[in-house]
Amino acid sequence: MTRIPPLSKDQIAHELKLAFFDHVDTYKSPITNTKATLAHSQLAFDVYMQWYPLYESVQNILGRRMAYLFAYAIAEASNSVVCSMIFRKNIIDGGEEPEHLKLNSEEKLLLDFGSAIARFHGNIPDKLYRWVSVFYSDEEMVVLTAFAGQMMATAVFNNVVQTDLDEYLIPYLPFNIVF
Repeated sequence: MTRIPPLSKDQIAHELKLAFFDHVDTYKSPITNTKATLAHSQLAFDVYMQWYPLYESVQNILGRRMAYLFAYAIAEASNSVVCSMIFRKNIIDGGEEPEHLKLNSEEKLLLDFGSAIARFHGNIPDKLYRWVSVFYSDEEMVVLTAFAGQMMATAVFNNVVQTDLDEYLIPYLPFNIVF
């Protein structure tokens, strides 16, 4: 059960309603329980919605599939059901099984990098960083690392607030998660 209830449309300040409409229009993304909870603070909403342009940069670097797999690896390692299910949905809708991904060595290394960032709070081994940085420029490594941090921040927010899982994500829950 959520600790802070999401605001309904009639509870949201006019300025934030405009930001909601703009967000939905720009990113074709629904107002989720996370976003409606962030609506308690315009500043918090604005800051967390910067995830979207950062994710677009990650997609430009990695491609669509690897971007959502990278996000999934970080979300899973952050123990965030809400964040994990968003990307689990992408994986399943993309025709794959999250538990049986077909990855080449570079893709596996990238997912290990994202997972390690979350699992070890950014304190990853030099060896892992060097291996991944062979494939990406310094600018790309900054984007990937910043995105991992933003994913972790979103996971922390959802975990602390205990954001309820959006109904549209419930069918994507794995059988081993009791909800």
